[in-house]
Amino acid sequence: MDIFSKIAAGEIPSYKCAENEEFYAFLDINPVTRGHVLVIPRREVDYIFDMDDDETARYFNFAKRVAWAIKEAFPCKKVGMSVFGLEVPHAHIHLMPMQTESDMDFRKEKLTLPEEEMREIADKIYKAFSK
Repeated sequence: MDIFSKIAAGEIPSYKCAENEEFYAFLDINPVTRGHVLVIPRREVDYIFDMDDDETARYFNFAKRVAWAIKEAFPCKKVGMSVFGLEVPHAHIHLMPMQTESDMDFRKEKLTLPEEEMREIADKIYKAFSK
């Protein structure tokens, strides 16, 4: 079981932002910006394009709902989406509130936020998602 599967199963703590039976969304612990969320399938799949068409459609629809929740919790021009990452062998979508394109620059220094602020951010997104 990889680290993201353990997070989705509750074996490793996370800042949950949204979930259903197939997908799980949680705050990135090394965020590029406040409200940086990872969206994963609960099923272990390394490469997003290995998912069948129906699962991919459900995955993107779930991510879309999470993006709208992020936008409500963190008013922004858009919520950016990025699919990349070789460090964890589990498909994941990065969603981040954006005012400018530089808000999605993964090369900039990551934020270090206190646990209380991370909980507050996750709760805001979770509440918006649950509406």
